Amino acid sequence: MQFEDMCREAARLGLHCFDLIGQKDWPTLKKYGLIPTVVSGAGNINNGLNDKANHERLEAQFRTNIAAAAEAGAPSVITFSGARRNMKDEEAWENCAAILKKVTPLAEDKGITICMELLNSKVDHPDYQCDHTSWGVELCKRVGSPRFKLLYDIYHMQIMEGDIIRTIRQNIAHIGHFHTAGNPGRHEFDETQELSYRPIALAIVETGYQGYFSHEYSPLKNALQSLEEAIRICDV
Repeated sequence: MQFEDMCREAARLGLHCFDLIGQKDWPTLKKYGLIPTVVSGAGNINNGLNDKANHERLEAQFRTNIAAAAEAGAPSVITFSGARRNMKDEEAWENCAAILKKVTPLAEDKGITICMELLNSKVDHPDYQCDHTSWGVELCKRVGSPRFKLLYDIYHMQIMEGDIIRTIRQNIAHIGHFHTAGNPGRHEFDETQELSYRPIALAIVETGYQGYFSHEYSPLKNALQSLEEAIRICDV
């Protein structure tokens, strides 16, 4: 579908937003009463905050993108740890915290949450460093800002550690956004996958979480019908 058609259908279905949409398409979102949620912050999966050589460039990206997100009404920007490349966790935490402590004051001033995504290093992103909830939570504690949290991708964390509901309940204070998808395969929620999303969604609501819960999967069936079913399952 063309992006405008996607926005029209999203609005019809009662959705609120799109993740990871570039700035050129923000006016189209606005036209349909939608907002950009998690937008570009700094870095990418392989080259992120754990490498000090990237910091000058990434700090500039953060400052530009945090200001743009605030102007557009987007609540969050995304960032990444980067690949491990044999780096010890202690060094990576120190490096990530160093740059984040420089930019979180701006995020606090603008009301923007910087979210580092948790990704699996077992199947999709070999060597990615922020690949367990405990790793990300430790970084959150070291940064010590209410405007730095984790993007908890349920698909990725099912692959790495499972125990999804308990982990969310224990760490909700450090989670700023959610992504969904079925596992295995990152497809829609149906009888072929192992995650049960209705109790997961209910557990998230019961924590008092007030943020966004975004569907990020690749449908094998009719895309609109799959999305409508995902909404039905997760509307608790």
